[in-house]
Amino acid sequence: MPNKPARYGIKSWVACDARSSYAWKMQVYTGRKPNAAATTTSGREEKEEGRKKGKGRGGSEKNQATRVVLDVTEGLTGRSITCDNFFTSYELAQRLLLENNNTLLGTVRKNKPELPDALLALRGRRVLSSKFAFTRDTALVSYLAKKNKNVLLLSTVDNLDKVVTTYSCRRMTARWPLAVFHNILDVSSYNAFVIWRELNPDWLPGKRNKRRVFLEQLGKAVVALLIEWRTHLPRAEAAPVNPPIPASKRKRFQVCPSKKDCKTYNVCRDCEKYICRRCALLYCPVCANSPSSSLEHGSV
Repeated sequence: MPNKPARYGIKSWVACDARSSYAWKMQVYTGRKPNAAATTTSGREEKEEGRKKGKGRGGSEKNQATRVVLDVTEGLTGRSITCDNFFTSYELAQRLLLENNNTLLGTVRKNKPELPDALLALRGRRVLSSKFAFTRDTALVSYLAKKNKNVLLLSTVDNLDKVVTTYSCRRMTARWPLAVFHNILDVSSYNAFVIWRELNPDWLPGKRNKRRVFLEQLGKAVVALLIEWRTHLPRAEAAPVNPPIPASKRKRFQVCPSKKDCKTYNVCRDCEKYICRRCALLYCPVCANSPSSSLEHGSV
């Protein structure tokens, strides 16, 4: 999706408020919806046709755009639904109006069969001119934005993706359930901010970082109960920690001539001077532990 902020990932259908970008309802796209008619003869023929066309086991879903808009706008009445040209159709506009008393506003693709030829024709039209077509409850306008380029109606742009991306808890992951969970957290936190802002219009007047402050307070409030609960958990007494034994360091020879300028770990057991192996004298365990040998000769 080159025109979207995220060019790849998991697709979700979202119905948002145009003014505040509050997410009303979301639906994760998981492929074609199961159809009960798939067990009938026509269903089997449709599946076979889909295989021949290379569109998977069941082929492409018919009227997907209409089904998606009706799903995510369920429960809304008396609203104006704005969508892009993937969803907009005359059939959808009529169903929204007749079933839920909702109006539809959106751009229309030029391959729709219900479009009149007079609105699609570009020859002889002036730039920035408009043509209108009306029915009893539907209006359609063709606007010539530039030469040989017309736009059928006007649509708003997506804003929820932009505001959610500004402050997000998403992390890089290859597990799609976790990616969906991150998106749910982002959208839910933004919805909470919209509700808080509407209920408290005088909160932090003149501040431009209200959402960041809200998310900081929200995060602390979410973990506060868990932190309080962990302070009352029974804990075993910590085992005594033995002081660390200082590690031996290499030092220069203290008995050998300075011209060697070498370092060693070997230390005399009596005087604790650093000596090399050539200067050290070898003793058996019995002689090394005897007082006479220890006094007469340095041992390692």
